[in-house]
Amino acid sequence: MKTLSDVTIVCVSKYFDAEQMIRLFQMGYKDMGENRVDVFLEKYHQLQQYKIKWHFIGHLQRNKAKHIINKIDVLHSLDSLELAKTIQALREKPLEVFIQLNATEETQKYGVDIKNLSSFYEELKKYDKIKVLGLMTMGKIDDFEGTKKAFEITCKLRKDMHLKFASMGMSDDYALALTYDTTHVRLGRYFKSILEESHGTV
Repeated sequence: MKTLSDVTIVCVSKYFDAEQMIRLFQMGYKDMGENRVDVFLEKYHQLQQYKIKWHFIGHLQRNKAKHIINKIDVLHSLDSLELAKTIQALREKPLEVFIQLNATEETQKYGVDIKNLSSFYEELKKYDKIKVLGLMTMGKIDDFEGTKKAFEITCKLRKDMHLKFASMGMSDDYALALTYDTTHVRLGRYFKSILEESHGTV
């Protein structure tokens, strides 16, 4: 079975200030993920001298995309053709993206519906500024069986579509995601103990 050493760990850096992020970077964690445009921009400018690989993991509104689209390295939340068109218009070079899949089929969640995934993926092939890496999904809060089903569905669809990567698993459910062959996990609270052990309390 996979362990964390086998996957890309994206540090959900909304939990940490710039100084703590530098400490994590110096420990070897080079992938940082933000979910708010304003916070991302603040940290991006504070940490420009560090060769961080920036992941945007939150819902990206089209009217805010222009502020970050040429600063991020990976987008984990492509969920509409409208956003794809915005990226195509603004991005200077191809952007690596995960298609966000609403695998739990919850109406309050963002993401492409399972039934629309195939046609959505085909449409994205028209855009040369978008490079699809794989699928991203989120589990169901406080629902192990619901999360398991979502990861299972995403794993199968990724393989059926011959996509190389999957972004599944956060601090509470990454162990389950590892059993479904995830390649990227998004961890935030997980790093608090690492910082505490290395240098006092957070």
